[in-house]
Amino acid sequence: MSERLLVVDDDEGITDVVARVARAMGFEVVAHTDPREAVLEKNLDLIVTDFMMPHLSGIEVLRHLRQTNPGAVRVLFTAASDFKVATQAVNDSEVFRLLAKPWHVTELRNVLAQARDYHRLVGENRRLQAELAERNDQLSKLNFSLEHQVVERTNALFEGMIRALDYRDTETQWHSWRVAKFTRRIAEEVGLSGAALMTIVQGALLHDIGKIGVRDSILLKPGPLTPEEWVEMKKHPEYGWRMLARIPFLSDAATIVFQHQERWDGRGYPQALKGEQIVIGARIFCIADTMDAICSDRPYRKGAPLETAIAEIGRLGGTQFDPTLVDRFVKIPPTEWTRIRAEIDALAAEDKRRTTGEFPAALPVAP
Repeated sequence: MSERLLVVDDDEGITDVVARVARAMGFEVVAHTDPREAVLEKNLDLIVTDFMMPHLSGIEVLRHLRQTNPGAVRVLFTAASDFKVATQAVNDSEVFRLLAKPWHVTELRNVLAQARDYHRLVGENRRLQAELAERNDQLSKLNFSLEHQVVERTNALFEGMIRALDYRDTETQWHSWRVAKFTRRIAEEVGLSGAALMTIVQGALLHDIGKIGVRDSILLKPGPLTPEEWVEMKKHPEYGWRMLARIPFLSDAATIVFQHQERWDGRGYPQALKGEQIVIGARIFCIADTMDAICSDRPYRKGAPLETAIAEIGRLGGTQFDPTLVDRFVKIPPTEWTRIRAEIDALAAEDKRRTTGEFPAALPVAP
């Protein structure tokens, strides 16, 4: 039987696009441009709604429908300016997935497919729970699949968060992905693994997410910031921590986000922490972040050679950086950093090719 999908957006063009894509995937679709009518729908399996609409916001629509359609999987379209509110909705379990605007048809299909798969797995899990006594083996396999879905959801949420920031701050686009990979390599070098390693990678990937809370006039300013503007810019670690700390699977990574501008000698911010008061994930991240900053091109300068970055980090061991971690860092072959940067560059090129390609006239990109 086809899943019943509700799409809600005050732009009729967008509801038409989503409806055509969903019907082509086999969904039974009902569409509304007025959220007040949408909240009366029942017997829904999936709900897709825009965030910013007249009369009711997307989150209000989802909260209404959660009462009458508790099993429906919920997807929210959101722009960067709405992202802090949308993140709270994820934390409150209102939303299964965020899809950042402007989205593309391929991204929409992937999200709908993941939501349908998750809905089917949850439904199957409920059925098997009732037969637990005689279907133990099958239930174990299903739970493994559900765990895999949670991992996919987490990774997709990360991507949505980073893309929302990229849409605002294109100068640092792909910086977060490179630094996360660099941080992981250093963490592996010092012997970290398992959950501790994953937390460090999450913190590195999301380190600048708090910049979503910084005004465009400051974040995108082409020239140097004034002292007053620096006061606001230096709040971004705290903004990031506040966004992530209450999300259960990101609470440990949030500490890294909060401390990623601290220094070994205590001259960092926002808390002026010193030495091992700074969590090891943040201490490792600072090394990776500095290497990427030195080697990357900026509008006002060309990136320096890798050897220059390694020498500068070595010079700053004991002041800006943990000297023990610097000793381990400088022993990593430089070819490792070249390899990782090439991997991210290839991903960036493929993403550019995919997202700048032509789309069928009948399926325009959402604004």
